[in-house]
Amino acid sequence: MAAGDLLIAGGRVVDPARDFDAPADVLVRDGTIAAIGENLPRRGRRVVDAGGWIVAPGLVDMHVHLRDPGETHKEDIATGTAAAVRGGFTAVACMPNTTPPVDHPTVVEYVRSRAAAVGQCRVYAAGTITKARAGRELAPIGTLAGAGVVALSDDGSAVPDAGLLRRALSYAAMFDLPVIEHCEDLSLSAGGVMHAGAHADVLGLRGIPSSSEAVIVARDLLLAEETGARLHIAHVSTAAAVALIRAARSRGVRVTCEVTPHHLTLTDADVNEFDTDRKVNPPLRGEDDRAALREALADGTIDAVATDHAPHTPEEKMVEFDQAPSGVVGLETALGVVLTHLVRPGALSLSMAIRRMSTAPAAILGQAGGTLAPGTPADLVCIDPEHRWTVRRTDLASRSRNTPFEGWTLQGKAVLTIVGGEIRHDARQEGRRRGTSVEALTP
Repeated sequence: MAAGDLLIAGGRVVDPARDFDAPADVLVRDGTIAAIGENLPRRGRRVVDAGGWIVAPGLVDMHVHLRDPGETHKEDIATGTAAAVRGGFTAVACMPNTTPPVDHPTVVEYVRSRAAAVGQCRVYAAGTITKARAGRELAPIGTLAGAGVVALSDDGSAVPDAGLLRRALSYAAMFDLPVIEHCEDLSLSAGGVMHAGAHADVLGLRGIPSSSEAVIVARDLLLAEETGARLHIAHVSTAAAVALIRAARSRGVRVTCEVTPHHLTLTDADVNEFDTDRKVNPPLRGEDDRAALREALADGTIDAVATDHAPHTPEEKMVEFDQAPSGVVGLETALGVVLTHLVRPGALSLSMAIRRMSTAPAAILGQAGGTLAPGTPADLVCIDPEHRWTVRRTDLASRSRNTPFEGWTLQGKAVLTIVGGEIRHDARQEGRRRGTSVEALTP
């Protein structure tokens, strides 16, 4: 019996990758899942009593902005990964729109080494599609692949030149790297700051039409079909984009896509009183769009839930709506929002929610994780589904506090996050340090 064995006993184990959902014990040994079964021996092992908890593969967020290097006053790898493990995430993929951008192996190595030194969870780097994200010349895709990037993206911008994107897709296919596109036609967005519709008219704000997203989605799908490359559409927000993706997939196009918790739960009607913490890009859309996103998430057209965690300082957000930067933080609230507003009402099963937040994103990125199969890395999360809590920006671990969910009461919280067999977040200990009751977190 290994001295470091950790037994997570008596929880409801949910592993969508193996269609497993049953009470069981999980044995962790030497950083890997050693066994899953009922009534595993406890003697000589550290035991966590998980009765009343859900035990699942660690969540994987394939779209975050850690602002490191270059804007560490907003977030850095240490604070961003601390927020991640508090939210139940054991791995995150950081987008390359940093300063400098991740368009050179040196920057990839910086991200990887910094994550190894201070990160609380696994950090995967995405590289740019074009040099400096300028949309004019391809980045050294083969060199970036050799340096260890898991995807290519000019996130924050679509590649404007269709011919250049076609070449990027062809090169990416050689290395089996997904190309992640932020789908926005700037000629249609035309300086807009929220969804084009009645609410924008009432507020007197310039709108962004749904066609701004759909036009680029349609173009990119055609190019992916022609090249056979793996295309991933970031933060889908419109019913039109969903319809295009669904049709392309039926033709065999290698396309995947993601949606954010804020696009699943908020609409343009929630941009009240010019709340800049609800200014995002793509913008919060109409009710018909939100309904289409939920339906697509349930039927599998949308593969993954990703936060698009985008920290900004209070000073940046406390300006006129049209001057404020777009983006919200989401690592610490995503699980609670999905459990409260999708799983509890029956819009999504628990197993499907875990699949969308863990199994699918790990598979899209081609990384280990998303399963509790014996022999795989011991990346897992324990969730208390009954724990009720209120989102308070002052309680967030993120360096920035621009949450759109301030004051929301959520039910369901990550209480234990384990990465490579090591406990990186324990809400029970956190509660004791704060001097608050932990009975709700302790089965």
